[in-house]
Amino acid sequence: MKKHPLLIEINAFFFVSRMSEKYGRKLTLAAIPGEEWRAYAEQGFDYIWLMGVWTRSPGSRAHAAKEPNLRHAYDLILGKWTDKDIAGSPYAIYNYELDPFLGGPEELLRLKLTLNGMGMGLVVDFVPNHLGLDHPWTITFPERFVNAKPETVREHPEWFFNTPIGRKIAHGRDPYFPSWCDTAQVNFWSPELRQAWLETLLMIAKVADGVRCDMAMLGLNEVFDRVWGSHIDTPRLPEEFWGPVIARVKNDYPRFVFMGEAYWDMDWPLMQQGFDFTYDKRLYDRLMHDAPDSVRDHVSADPVYRDKCLRFIENHDEERAPVTFGRRKSQAAGIIAATVPGLRFFNDGQLEGRRIRTPIHLAREPKEPADIETADLYRRLLRFLNSSVSHDGEWLPLQSYKAWERNESYRGILAWLWQLGENWKLVIVNYSMIRAQGVIFLPYSLNTRVFIRFRDALKGQVYERAGTELAQRGLYIDLEPWQAHLFDFNT
Repeated sequence: MKKHPLLIEINAFFFVSRMSEKYGRKLTLAAIPGEEWRAYAEQGFDYIWLMGVWTRSPGSRAHAAKEPNLRHAYDLILGKWTDKDIAGSPYAIYNYELDPFLGGPEELLRLKLTLNGMGMGLVVDFVPNHLGLDHPWTITFPERFVNAKPETVREHPEWFFNTPIGRKIAHGRDPYFPSWCDTAQVNFWSPELRQAWLETLLMIAKVADGVRCDMAMLGLNEVFDRVWGSHIDTPRLPEEFWGPVIARVKNDYPRFVFMGEAYWDMDWPLMQQGFDFTYDKRLYDRLMHDAPDSVRDHVSADPVYRDKCLRFIENHDEERAPVTFGRRKSQAAGIIAATVPGLRFFNDGQLEGRRIRTPIHLAREPKEPADIETADLYRRLLRFLNSSVSHDGEWLPLQSYKAWERNESYRGILAWLWQLGENWKLVIVNYSMIRAQGVIFLPYSLNTRVFIRFRDALKGQVYERAGTELAQRGLYIDLEPWQAHLFDFNT
């Protein structure tokens, strides 16, 4: 596995619907032509996260068909739609088998082998915190779920639902939002549940190369205790859930990758449990709200933490980046998230600058034209990244300095180097809303060169600078708001 790989999230239902329309017939995963997958390999992606492959809960689908807010969203986004367009939530799972909409049971393994043959890995979802409210376990193994104390049921009846056999089981929830009313909350302190999840993960490891673990921090003892500890009679288990399970899966499948969705600064505890990568929500927030020096400080963290961060500016849970950041700022943020250490995460449609966030309960997405400028920028960015230098090289953050007295615009400039052998990549971004001038000093070993030819992957321009000039004066930078240089050079 590359040290700093690239991943793209693709909504499985949307993709199959898109391909079926493109080729004029109903396709399944195995029937999608190989060139469609090969296009992602040629862009440099190492993993495809096929989001929403598992069989969806019929109860969740029924909820998604009648919930007023969702119906209003369907009206706004699709205009004309029918019940056939509603798939239900991919995070209210009925069973861990390929959803029939996507193909037969064997097609997931066939897809994995196809992607592996192209040099890519297949990542799928694992939803540890809950299942669909009509999952068969709610009847056959109710002890695997949260069965709360009677006083909790009286105080919070909205947290619970009745199963067909008359058991009251909790809906899935986190401590900051209402319950997910189409789900059933598992009990992480049930040894039987932990064993069942281990068996599920071992099954998944046979047909995929990794899992993106939904709301992974909810499985930590500390968090589960905070949410449910006072409401259940089950004794707290001394061991964490994640550590032993990850170790056991990796014992059988050493290259299997665990990616954790994480919030509330719980990413580091999950890394300590064995996660290969965890969501870097703090970078997202700093890119959104903070000054450039805050971004620089965060990405310059200790490599033990830094290299396990999953960097993103949008995903299916967030609004589209051009909507939240603004078009220009989102382009700059995308360059930053893609060129710092860690796993670089892209969302389906991000590369085209899409603005519409489609509810994941739908089976198809609306048509939306690409933003030509954004698409061209990402095409050039991916070409720049498609190199061993940015995947396995050494990373060095650089400081910017004043170009002249009383010019404070240099504070908006972020810069870093990637180096592998004689090959270098220099990233410079003006992450501010004003034109910025500044000076950057390169490492001493570069300043001893007679000449360095900087080739800009974004503009196609070439700049030649003498080593003595770089040593004495530094590299002068002058960038418009949200603009960047992506320089390649050799020594």
